[in-house]
Amino acid sequence: MLLIRSLAYFLGMLIFAFIVFFIAMMGALLPFNIRYKIISQWAIFNIWWLRITCNITTQVIGEENIPTSTCVIVSNHQSTWETFAFQKIFAQQTWVLKQELLWIPVFGWGLALLRPIIINRGEKLKALKKVIKQGVTRIQEGIFVVIYPEGTRQPYGQLGNYQKGGVAIAKKAGCDICPVCHNAGKLWPKGSFIKYPGTITVVIGKPINITEKSATMLTQEIKDWTEKNQAKLT
Repeated sequence: MLLIRSLAYFLGMLIFAFIVFFIAMMGALLPFNIRYKIISQWAIFNIWWLRITCNITTQVIGEENIPTSTCVIVSNHQSTWETFAFQKIFAQQTWVLKQELLWIPVFGWGLALLRPIIINRGEKLKALKKVIKQGVTRIQEGIFVVIYPEGTRQPYGQLGNYQKGGVAIAKKAGCDICPVCHNAGKLWPKGSFIKYPGTITVVIGKPINITEKSATMLTQEIKDWTEKNQAKLT
């Protein structure tokens, strides 16, 4: 039954992707906020369709902590789920993506319209400089920047090393950092086609002010907060 439900979810997600991205391509020259509103409907649909097909719901704790001004959102990374759900929870945003994702037909083309920060992981120093420079630009343009400091998805219950890219953007842009923690990997495990019914919980912390704190201090503060809240969610 789980396989059938997961397959139904995948097919619906795929069909709606073609519809949304076809519309988006027709409006490729429209302003960013309009393009974002169109393309983000796919993510919003996916979260709704996930509830219908796989009985996975979302609980958000700390929604009142979401900043009204643009900032850097720093979250743990366990699943594909958060890349969809955050588009429903937070305002217009963009992400740091590896360049290979843009090569995926339809999906990659749609991503390219959302002004992501594209990096080549093989050139770490250049990638970091690009993340900081373009991340600051996005913040100044009123676009939230979502950062997964672990760099890649981690197995449920585990936390990888936190890189300083997100903190560097915030310090350069002079904006707050919004820490986020979730347990999506429990129901939608890394690399798994099967999804399990239940409730995914997202915890949004109070904004962290970057004033008079080093990048190392801030990174550790965010990781400590994440570890504390992740322990409560397992």
